[in-house]
Amino acid sequence: MEISHFLCLHLLVTLMFFEPALFADADVYSEALLSLKKELFDDQNSLGDWILSPGGETSPEKVTACSWSGVSCNEDSTSILGLDLSRKGLGGELSGRQFSVFKEVNSLNLSYNSFSGQLPVGIFNLSGLRTLDISRNNFSGHFPSGVSSVSDLGVLDAFSNSFSGPVPVELSELEHLKVLNLAGSYFSGPIPSEFGSFKRLEFIHLAGNSLSGKIPPELGKLQTVTHMEIGYNSYEGSLPWQLGNMSAIQYLDIADANLSGLIPSELSNLTKLQSLFLFKNMFTGLIPGEFSRMISLTDLDLSDNLISGPIPKSFSEMKNLRLLSLMYNEMNGTVPEGIADLPSLETLLIWNNYFTGSLPSSLGKNMKLKYVDVSTNSLEGSLPPDICSGGVLIKLILFSNKFAGSVPPSLTNCSSLVRLRLEDNSLSGEISLTFSLLPEITYIDLSRNNFTGGVPADIYRASKLQYFNVSYNSRLGGFIPEGIWSSPFLQNFSVSSCNISGSIPSFDSCESVSVIELNGNSLSQSFPKSVSRCQALERIDLSNNHLTGLLPKELSSLRALRVLDLSHNNFTGPIPAKLGDLSSLQYLNVSYNDFTGSIPSEKAFKSMDGSAFAGNVRLCGEPLRQCPGSLGSKGTGKLMLVLLLCLGLVVSIVAFTFGLFYFRKGNKGRWKMVCFGGLPRFTANDILKSFSSAESIESTTSLPALVCKAVLPTGITVLVKNIEWDPKRMKAMMEFITRMGNARHVNLVRLLGFCYNKQMAYLLYDYLPNGNLAEKMRIKRDWSAKYRIVMGVARGLCFLHHDCFPAMPHGNLKSSNVVFDENMEPRLTEFGLTYLVQMNKGSVGGTVSKQEEDNNATREQLQMDVYNFGEIVLEVLTNGRSANAVGIIRSKPRDALAREILAENEVGTDRPLQEEIKLVLEVALLCTQSRASDRPSIGDAVNLLSGLEPPRK
Repeated sequence: MEISHFLCLHLLVTLMFFEPALFADADVYSEALLSLKKELFDDQNSLGDWILSPGGETSPEKVTACSWSGVSCNEDSTSILGLDLSRKGLGGELSGRQFSVFKEVNSLNLSYNSFSGQLPVGIFNLSGLRTLDISRNNFSGHFPSGVSSVSDLGVLDAFSNSFSGPVPVELSELEHLKVLNLAGSYFSGPIPSEFGSFKRLEFIHLAGNSLSGKIPPELGKLQTVTHMEIGYNSYEGSLPWQLGNMSAIQYLDIADANLSGLIPSELSNLTKLQSLFLFKNMFTGLIPGEFSRMISLTDLDLSDNLISGPIPKSFSEMKNLRLLSLMYNEMNGTVPEGIADLPSLETLLIWNNYFTGSLPSSLGKNMKLKYVDVSTNSLEGSLPPDICSGGVLIKLILFSNKFAGSVPPSLTNCSSLVRLRLEDNSLSGEISLTFSLLPEITYIDLSRNNFTGGVPADIYRASKLQYFNVSYNSRLGGFIPEGIWSSPFLQNFSVSSCNISGSIPSFDSCESVSVIELNGNSLSQSFPKSVSRCQALERIDLSNNHLTGLLPKELSSLRALRVLDLSHNNFTGPIPAKLGDLSSLQYLNVSYNDFTGSIPSEKAFKSMDGSAFAGNVRLCGEPLRQCPGSLGSKGTGKLMLVLLLCLGLVVSIVAFTFGLFYFRKGNKGRWKMVCFGGLPRFTANDILKSFSSAESIESTTSLPALVCKAVLPTGITVLVKNIEWDPKRMKAMMEFITRMGNARHVNLVRLLGFCYNKQMAYLLYDYLPNGNLAEKMRIKRDWSAKYRIVMGVARGLCFLHHDCFPAMPHGNLKSSNVVFDENMEPRLTEFGLTYLVQMNKGSVGGTVSKQEEDNNATREQLQMDVYNFGEIVLEVLTNGRSANAVGIIRSKPRDALAREILAENEVGTDRPLQEEIKLVLEVALLCTQSRASDRPSIGDAVNLLSGLEPPRK
C-alpha cells in the first residue's frame, strides 16, 4: 500500500513539473491566442477547439493555431494573417498585451460580440493591419490614441459601441483609409475639420452620436467619398454649400441633424448622387429648382422640415426618381403634371402640407406606383383614373382632402392593393370595388363621403379584409350584405349613419370580429341570437335604429365585450340578468327602449348610472325609481305609512341636532357629495364613513394618505385622492372636476364623484387592482399585447385632447399613470390633476384677461402630453430600457435603432410585423422631437397608428 502511495505521489509531482514540457513546442502565436482566450467570456464554447493536444506532433515551423476556428494563415501555415472572432457570443475586457506578437495580421474582426471596457491601445501594435472591425460591441470611454501607427489601415468599423469624448482627429493621418464608421456611439463635439483631408476615403458614417457644432465646410474637399452619413446628431447652423463639391458622392444622409436655413442650391452639382436624405431638420425656404440637374437621383426625402412653396416643375426631368417624400412641411401650390411623367416613381409622400388643386390626371399611368400618401392637404377634383394601372399599388392614402367624383376604374380590380384610405372627402357614386379581385386588401376606410348604392354585396369575398369603415355616408342606403360575418379575418365593421335598412344578418361565422358599429341607421327586426358565435367581440353599437324584440341572453357569453350601446331602439322585455356577469363590460346603454321589469342587481349594472336606463317607462329598480310592491306584503300601504312617520321623526331629530351643531360650529366643516355616472347616489356621510370607523361626519377630517382605497356601503371599492383648495377658487375647481367626471372613455379611469367642503375634496375613482405599466414594463409580451397598450394609451389621450371641449391636458402622463383593468386593458389615470393644482395656485383658470395666457399654457401641456406619449411608446418597444433615455435613443442611427428594437421584440423574419414595429417606432420618434411645434397632435398619431392594429391604418 505504501509503495502504491509513493508511485502516485511521484506521478503527480512529475506531471506538475513537466506538464509545460508537453507543450514546449507550442509556437508563440498559439500561446498568445490561448492567453487571449483566458480573458474572454465564452458561454457558447465557440473557441472550444482552441487547445493544444498533449504529445501531438507539430512541425517547429508551423503554427498550431492555424487549424483553430476564426484563425487564417498563409499557405504554409507559418504565419497568422487574419483573426475573425465575429458572432461568437464572446465578452469581457481585452488587455491587448497579446497583439504585439501578430505583426503579419492584416485583418481583425471582433464584431457582433459583447466586448466591453476601453478599446486596448495595444490593438494598434498590429502594425500590418488593413481591416479592423470592432462593430456591434460595447467598447466605451475615449477612442485610444495611437491609431495613426497602423499606417496601412484601410477599413475601420466601430459602429454601434459606447465610445464617448471627441472624434479622434488622428484618424485623418491614415492615408490609406477607405472606410470609416464611428456611428452609433456617444462621440461629442464637432466633426474635425481635418476630416476634409482624406485622399482615399470612400465611406464615412458618423450618424447617431452626440456631435455638435457646425458641419465643417472642409468636408466638401472629399473628392473620393461615395457614401456619407452624418445625421442623427445635433449640429448648429446651416448645411455648408461646399458639400456641393463632393463630386463622387452617391449617397448623402444628414437627416435629423438640427440644421436650419436654406437648402444649398449647390447640392445640384452632385450629378452622381443617387440618394439624398435631409428629413427631420429645420430647413426653410424653397426647394432649389436646380435639383433637377441631379439626374442620377433615385431617392429624395426632404420631409419633416419647414420648407415652403411649391414642388419645382423641373422635377419632371428627374427620370430616375423612385422615392419623393416631402411630407410634414409647409409646402403649397399644385402638384406639377410632370410628376406623372416620372417612369421610375414608386413612392409619393406629400401628406400634411397645404397643397391645392388636383392631382395630375395621368398619375399612375406611366409608372409602377407602390405607395401614395397625399392625405391632410386641400387637394380637390377627381382621383386619377389610372392610379393603379401599374398593377403594383400597395397603399393609397388620400384622406382629409376635398376630392370629389367616383372611385377610379383602375381601383376596382387593383389586385395588389393592401390599404385604401379615402375618408373625409366628398367622393360620391357607388362603391365600385370588385372585392373578389382584391385578394390582398386588409384595410378600407371610405367614411365621411357621399357614396350611394349600399355596401357592395360581394364584400365578404375580400379574403384578407380586416377593417371596413363606410360610416357617415348619409345617402349610402341599402342593406348589410349576407355573409359579411364570414370574412375570415374581418375585425372591424363600421357602417354608422348610412341610412342602412333591413335586418342584421345572422352571425353564421364571425370568429375574428371585434367591433360592430351600425348606429344611426334604420335597421329593424330582432338582434340575432347567433351573436354568441362572435367570441372576439369587444364593441357593439346599434344605437338609434328600429330594432325590436327581446334582448338575446346570448350576449352574456361574449367574455371580451367592453362596450354595448343599444339605446334609442324598440327592444322589449326584461334585461337579461346574466349580462351583468360580464366582468369586461365597461359601458352599457339601453336607454330609450321599451324594456320592462326590474334592473338586475348584478355587478356590471351597479356601475352604471341612471342615464344608461333612462327612457324605459316600464323599467324600475336601482338606479331608477323603486319597483312597485318591492316590500312584498299585503300590508304594504300601512307599512309604508308607518315607515314614513318613523322616518319623518328620525329626520326631524337629526335635523335639529345637526342644525344646533351647525349653528355652533359654523359651516366650515359641512360636506357635500357630487356623483357622476357609475356611482349610486350616496350621501357625503356614506362616503366619509367608509374612510374610517368614525360615525360622525365631523370626526372624519382627513385621510391617512393623499391616496388610499375605500369600500363604500354597497361593496364598491374606490380609489380616493385628496386635494385641498382655496375657498375663493373652489367654484372654478369644482367646474373643472365636473368636466373630469364627464370624461368617459374605455381607456380612462372613471372619476365616479367627489365629496367636498370649503377646504378640501376627496375624488373617488374606479379602483383597478392590476397594477400599472411601470411595474409591469419588463414583463415579456408579444407584439399584439404591446400594440394594445400603445393604442389604448393613444386613444385615451386622444379623447382628452380632441373629444373634450375645451381640450383637457393630461398633465402628468407617464407609465406609472397607465393602469390596467381586469382585462388588462390600459387606462389613463391622474388626468387633469396637474391642472387642478395649477388652478389652486392661481397660475391658470383666472380672469378673462388671462385667457390667452391660459390657452398658451394649455397648448404647451398638450404638446408635452404628446412628448410623454412618445416616451411611453419607446419604453414599451424597448421593454423599459429607454426610461429617461429618449436623447440616447434618438441619437442612434435609425437603421441601428430599428434593428435593436426588432431584436428586442423577437420578430424574426416576419416582414409585415417588422414594418409595423418600425412604423410605431417612427411615431414615437415624431412625438419626442425636441421642438414642440414639430410634434404631431395625438390625433395625427392615432391616425398613423390605427393603420396597423387589428383593425389596422
